[in-house]
Amino acid sequence: MERYREELEWARELRRREADWSYIESRPEPLRTALKLLVETGDLWYAAALTGVDLEELNEERIKAKIPIVVV
Repeated sequence: MERYREELEWARELRRREADWSYIESRPEPLRTALKLLVETGDLWYAAALTGVDLEELNEERIKAKIPIVVV
């Protein structure tokens, strides 16, 4: 279980490091919040559902914001 937590933290740090924060901050609400939530959780569906942003739109914005999909 501890190893899994470490891998999740590693993935979160990678997303934080790779993300284009100036692009994320330039997006309007609720898209900005959805992108930040995606960086923190790595869960595209959760971020879209929680913020009301369309899943397909969020994924397109994820690519523009350079947020990688990390599988652990």
